[in-house]
Amino acid sequence: MKILISNDDGYRARGILALRASLEGLADLTVVAPDRNKSGASHSLTLDVPVHVSQVDRDLWYVTGTPSDCVHVAMAGLFDFEFDMVVSGINDGENLGDDVLYSGTVAAAIEGRFLGLPTVAISLLRPEQGEPDFGAAARVARLLVQRLLAEPLDRRMILNVNVPHLPFEQLRGFATTRLGHRHRSEPIVRSNDPRGRPIYWIGPAGAQQDGGPGTDFHAVAEGFVSVTPLHTDLTRHSALDEVGRWLGGIQP
Repeated sequence: MKILISNDDGYRARGILALRASLEGLADLTVVAPDRNKSGASHSLTLDVPVHVSQVDRDLWYVTGTPSDCVHVAMAGLFDFEFDMVVSGINDGENLGDDVLYSGTVAAAIEGRFLGLPTVAISLLRPEQGEPDFGAAARVARLLVQRLLAEPLDRRMILNVNVPHLPFEQLRGFATTRLGHRHRSEPIVRSNDPRGRPIYWIGPAGAQQDGGPGTDFHAVAEGFVSVTPLHTDLTRHSALDEVGRWLGGIQP
């Protein structure tokens, strides 16, 4: 059994180090992660320039690209062996609701799914104060991977996991959830560079809009580990007939 570990915070991030340590002994582990923080990279691939891969240790490589680049390169020719699972994380910060559209952590897992493997993305909610403690999330990761190894799920699913920032003993258990939704993001932040030219920072994510019972927002707020099964078919199947009728009104 061989597990590929990646993330979007970079190969030196505390979260990926904690994840790797937590999975020790379950399988042969290989880490392929970005050379630096690539949060918000979504599912982008680097196609305009080549990516460089450097080996840091026996089972650790970094890539000058995105999280999706890392998984793609690792699974499409970098090694002379095949992987059995992709685990991404542990992300420093939650990936709830609409966050999954932008998250490089989730994108790394989705890339593994595109290439035919069972995948898990694990994120830790940020603490209100101080530095994050990845201990509980690392134990959660080990439990989930052990469960997947013992009883695999449909490979078409990606498990998006969010862990409250609590001691492991205070977690209330696991909850199967759907994605909630956020309000629109906060306005951009305007500033000036040292030469007086205008620059803009993307504003913070919006607060939860749909965060009631059954959502990932609600589960973590109640102290549960949220586990949301995702899939990559974006087709709105229920609208196919409606759109077909609408297109029938177009006269060439």
